[in-house]
Order: sequence, then C-alpha cells, then structure tokens
Amino acid sequence: MGSGESKEKKVRIYQKLKSKYRLVIMNDETLEEKFSFLLSPLNVFTWGGAIVILFFFLGIIIISFTPLREYIPGYADFETKRRALYAALKADTLEKELKAKDAYLLNIKNIIEGKPPGNLTAIPVKDSSAKYPPTYLKKSKEDSALRVQIESEEKYNLLFYEGKPSAQSISSFFFFTPIHGMVSSSFNSREEHYGVDVIAQKNEAIKAALDGTVILSSWTPETGNVIQLQHDNNLISIYKHNSVLLKKIGEKVKAGEPIAIIGESGELSTGPHLHFELWLNGNPIDPQDYMIF
Repeated sequence: MGSGESKEKKVRIYQKLKSKYRLVIMNDETLEEKFSFLLSPLNVFTWGGAIVILFFFLGIIIISFTPLREYIPGYADFETKRRALYAALKADTLEKELKAKDAYLLNIKNIIEGKPPGNLTAIPVKDSSAKYPPTYLKKSKEDSALRVQIESEEKYNLLFYEGKPSAQSISSFFFFTPIHGMVSSSFNSREEHYGVDVIAQKNEAIKAALDGTVILSSWTPETGNVIQLQHDNNLISIYKHNSVLLKKIGEKVKAGEPIAIIGESGELSTGPHLHFELWLNGNPIDPQDYMIF
C-alpha cells in the first residue's frame, strides 16, 4: 500500500515538472500580445543549469588565456618575476657603486686634510657615458723576465699542467650547446671577436656548456650581465649580455643547467643575443669547432 502511494506521488511530481506554462508578454495599455513562450519547470531547470555551466567555463577560459589572470592575488607571470629579479640585481650593483664612490671621495678628503687614506680598494667606477680610446700595452723586457720566473715557479704547483693543454685535450669533451639559434657573428681573432654571437627567442634560458664552477657573476657597462664558468683542463666558458644571472660565484653547475636568461645588457649589445666564448689555457678557441648552435 505504501509503495503504491509513493509511486503515485513520484508520477504526480514528474507530471507537474512536465506541465506546460505559457509566459506571455503583453502591452499594458492595449493588452496586445507581443511574445509568448511555452515553458515547463523541467525545461527551466535544464536550460538554467546549462547557462550557469556555460558561464562558469567561459569565466575559466577568460581568466586562463587573457591578462585578467594577472589581477588574481598571488599570481605573477614570468616576465614580472624576471623584471623583479633584474631590478634587485641592478639595485645591488648601484649600491656597490655608490659605496665605492663614497669611499673614493672620503679618501680624497682625508688626503687634502693630511689624514691617512682609508679603504684604497674602493676604486671609482668607470664613466659608461664617455667613450674612451683603446689602450694598447707592449711587453717590456722586465715583464718577459717576470713571466719566465713565475712560470718556472709554477712547475711544482698542483694545478700546473705539464705541457700546456691544447685543443686535443678537450676533443673528447661532450659540450652542451648553451642556446640554439642563429649565429649572427662568428669567431674572428683578427678582429678581436673571441666568441660567437647567437640570436635566440626572448626570455630563452642559457645553459652551462660543461660541468664547472661559477668564477664570475657580475655586471659591467660594456658587456652587461656576465657569468663565467671554470671547467676541467684549464677551460673557461664565458656568457655575456644576459638579462638575468641565475647563479652566484662559487656555485657548482652541471652541463645543461640554466645559468642565465638571454638579453641585451651592456653598451656593446645591439639586440637580444648571447655572446659565448671558450678560453683554453688563456687562449681563445672557436666554440663552433665543438658544438652546433
């Protein structure tokens, strides 16, 4: 008896949901019928739910693929992070330059007043706005004699190689290409261009050519953000004109590990690219002999 009543109740509810209603829009003054819609509670619920779901997915798409996502608290795109890191590095560099100039002026003041100078290691930064003529130094007899003396003393140094390393000593190395792109300027020692210039996509990561240790991670007016790595067999790799440096001095890196972001920093840069050099025992070698860009 109870089961029969519940079935009848469900049938009545279902019939009510399917009951047809007419929604009429009329002119209030003339009572003329303008529009009319035939609706049922079931249709209203179905279409209402579909519209809500449609707006929900539309909102997700708009937030995911438009700049509106940057207004969400806690979200920041890669470009914003890159600019923040670059600003932090720039501020740190400017702070060091300011301290150096303050120390320089203090030393001048002490000398004028007849007092002993303070920190003489604080050398004023070279004015990057001026164009200085190139300076060419010639070897003197005293310099050559000193070189011979130092090299003879280095024979018993644990880091001294018996027989200078040559290109053959690194021929078995597996070099990881720092960045893939178009070579705009090749190695040319006669023109004092000791590396290759590679043009690649913006914000591309620059990777270490070999396992090594960071021996320089700094900024200069001419070459911008520069990072240098020391490798085995007295080999050094240099990466110039970066927008951001990702490693600090003393850090160990693996071949293929990101160490910087491509950029166009420095006065000697005319566009986003990487200037890459390889130095073996103090002599520049052509990177294109060992890797394909």
